[in-house]
Amino acid sequence: MTGPWAAAGGRRGGGGRSSPGHPAPELRPARLRPGWVLAGIAAVVAAALLGVTVGPVRIGAADALRSVVGLPSGLDPLQRAILHELRLPRVVLGLLVGGTLSLCGAGYQAVFRNPLADPYLLGAAAGAGLGVTLVITGAAAGAPVPLSAPVAAFAGSLAAVALTWLLGAASGARGSTAALILAGVAVGAFLTALQTFLQQRDVDTIRTVYSWILGRLSTAGWRDVAVVTPYAAAAATVLLVRRRVLDVLAVGDDEAATLGVHPTRVRVVVVAAASLGTAAAVSVSGLIGFVGIIVPHTVRLLAGTSNRVVLPLSVMFGGSFLCLTDLLARTLIAPAEIPIGVVTAFFGAPFFVLVLRTSRRGVGG
Repeated sequence: MTGPWAAAGGRRGGGGRSSPGHPAPELRPARLRPGWVLAGIAAVVAAALLGVTVGPVRIGAADALRSVVGLPSGLDPLQRAILHELRLPRVVLGLLVGGTLSLCGAGYQAVFRNPLADPYLLGAAAGAGLGVTLVITGAAAGAPVPLSAPVAAFAGSLAAVALTWLLGAASGARGSTAALILAGVAVGAFLTALQTFLQQRDVDTIRTVYSWILGRLSTAGWRDVAVVTPYAAAAATVLLVRRRVLDVLAVGDDEAATLGVHPTRVRVVVVAAASLGTAAAVSVSGLIGFVGIIVPHTVRLLAGTSNRVVLPLSVMFGGSFLCLTDLLARTLIAPAEIPIGVVTAFFGAPFFVLVLRTSRRGVGG
């Protein structure tokens, strides 16, 4: 038996054999250790504290905590406004978006059994980019635009994933991950071409479009948090509930079917949930790449390969990772800001090469 289930340490007693009258014990997957849970919580708390205290206006950690919980603090009105209306919603949104992208990346990697899969695999990024481009170019041309940019990004992302799924099913290879990935590449290329065509027709909007594409949390407010929370919560619930089934799926479709798991049904549910979460995150933050690759793969290297471990830890460490990268984006060249997608790409590009080399070495060995 191969895959995360076995790699995580599950084994049968007695060297895998059972003696007469003594059946072999059940295969037991790795469990999420309390130490890693505490480490994830500590990472989230540390990232949040740094996010709300570091900036052009310094805010003490103790005063920030007292103000957040409603106790008297030493903050003046300006500091309180900065904390509650600017930094706190930005930190919360960073935790939500980072955790969602990481969790969805881990979900995609589990169903496709590919460590290089990420939330934008099925054309979600291209669909979101096209939706925003349509809104921006339409507004610039004076045409009536019924949707806002976040809503257009959300709709475009889901539409692209739906189109990818239909094309993959039409290929005649139902349940084939290779067919789905190839369909995603085709859909992404087509939608990106449409987006480029629209930009070239109205060059004045290129700067605005690319500013969104590179990702940002700079306009984050409590409204953005309210928009993304229900979808992120729904996606997280579905994926976390399915984490044990994903471990079974890792042993192979035929073996999983003998254990009572329907592989195609699991893939449909997980891909739909991951696409919904990705679309929600993209709609409020733009396209922030590599989070869904860096965090889940790091968790696998450090804490174990079982999805019972990887998925919940990806939420916590993904949120803290994006919160810290956003801190770098807004402080490195303050008062200007670096697009957060540039910062994540700075870390993600070499990490992607590392994952690729590791994967090829594993295949060859």
